[in-house]
Amino acid sequence: MNRLSPSEVLGVVLQPIERVTDTLERKLGLFSVVILSLSAMLGSGLFVLPSLAMMELGGGEIPVGGIWLAYLFAGLVILPGAISQSELASAMPSSGGAYVYIEKTFGPIIGTISGLGLWANFMLKSAFALIGFRAYLWVLQGILGISINLDVAVMVMLALIVGINILGAKSIKKVQTPVVLISVSYLLCVCFWALATTELNWDYALSRESFGPDWHSFSSTAALVFVSYIGVTKIAAVGGEIKSPSRNLPFGILISLLFSIILYVFVTLTMAITVDPANYVESGHAREDPIYIFALDVGGQTVATIAATFAAITVLSGSLAGIMAASRFLFAMARDNLLPVFFENVHSKYETPHWAIVGTGLAMAAAIMFLPVHDVAEFASGFNIMIFIVLNAAVLVLRASAKSHWYEPEWKSPLFPLTQILGILGGSVLIYAMGSKAVIGGTAAIVIGLIIYQSYGKKHSQNQIITPWETFRLTFTNPDEVEHRRRWAAFHAADIERNNHLNLNEFISAMQSLGFPGEGVDALREYFHAADENQDGILEIDEFLLGVEELEFD
Repeated sequence: MNRLSPSEVLGVVLQPIERVTDTLERKLGLFSVVILSLSAMLGSGLFVLPSLAMMELGGGEIPVGGIWLAYLFAGLVILPGAISQSELASAMPSSGGAYVYIEKTFGPIIGTISGLGLWANFMLKSAFALIGFRAYLWVLQGILGISINLDVAVMVMLALIVGINILGAKSIKKVQTPVVLISVSYLLCVCFWALATTELNWDYALSRESFGPDWHSFSSTAALVFVSYIGVTKIAAVGGEIKSPSRNLPFGILISLLFSIILYVFVTLTMAITVDPANYVESGHAREDPIYIFALDVGGQTVATIAATFAAITVLSGSLAGIMAASRFLFAMARDNLLPVFFENVHSKYETPHWAIVGTGLAMAAAIMFLPVHDVAEFASGFNIMIFIVLNAAVLVLRASAKSHWYEPEWKSPLFPLTQILGILGGSVLIYAMGSKAVIGGTAAIVIGLIIYQSYGKKHSQNQIITPWETFRLTFTNPDEVEHRRRWAAFHAADIERNNHLNLNEFISAMQSLGFPGEGVDALREYFHAADENQDGILEIDEFLLGVEELEFD
């Protein structure tokens, strides 16, 4: 009889990470990972939010230009979470991303809450991107002298991007690659032209007044623009479709995040020192087309028209990536029996979770038509900050309990555990700054998640024997129980015939998985016969547990 390797033994019971990875084709390389991640980050965060952030930083009364520092601070806060996610992704390259990492670490209840919260967050952010598309489309129709029903146009675009998602990730790549490269290149050209030809007013971006009236306004602005970077989590949500995920996921996540931080800081700094921040406000309200205003002031109507066109296309691209990622949360939750099984269905031709994509599209349509999307998206960003705190905590928990579980990342975060601790502290600062909005968003996600888990997931999901979180907790409260459960799990994992007993070869596999090689196979054979009190050639669970305990004290 073939013996399982030590890692396979515990893996059988404790963590079958990706049961259906092969149902989604791995098509995406490193370049595609970077492009998809950038596409998710460089939508509304760059083309819609800057003017809103200027008003937020000014205390809601006057716009100020120090938002570049808020973008930098938010990027640095999210960096530890991105590093932690990179490590988690290398250990669990599974469709569902952050949901999978949290569910496998903390169990199905927390997994359901996080999965639904992440889905709602990405769905609403994508809906908000379409609101930005509508704002730029409104500008373009005025320039072109045509009349368009903007609401109908938005719904048509939504239907189109749902269709592209169903066609598959490779189709999305073909659309997004030129969009991101051309839009970013054009915007950078406008920035360099503005720096070269415009009188620079550094007081707009560097004076004491440019950073808002107090610390709270700055931190709340950083929390607002935090949503600009959450696209970095979206690429991990399609981990089941990435080639060489242990390499491409970590490097793709970190490269795209660092590039986006530099880009956000440079663009918003340029916008502030070349154009009076007051120009980004109209009738006391922040405009939703700040890139158009920026390009109009520094380059004239033609430059601004091209910028508005690229902006409209880019926010559409961000919405495209948003639906792709959000649908994978539904797919992963259905795979874990926390949602109805039809969300797990993969299209026979295009190999995409088409019902999860359609469901996400319908939810976006409802949000655009009936909900105040801007406010709801802001509430959801508070929950997303919480997710990054939990991701940092997950690495701490998994590293501490790795001896008893399946956790073997191929890429490990540097400066552990300092990186994770800084991420938790930084996220907590932003949560505090958001105040009631974070509480409302987090509470709504928790309540809805608990209702769905109690009504459906609890009846259909199969709980793990012991989660890494439970192991971590018991390590401090009852270490003997941790060891007991670890041995119990090793016994049942090695019992591949499911006879509730172990023969000699199964016993050796179980002992090796527990870290008891002894002096070799011969020594383990002696231990087996010593534990086999009735000499029937098999060990029952009680004999096995007693034998392991005696061996530890020898």
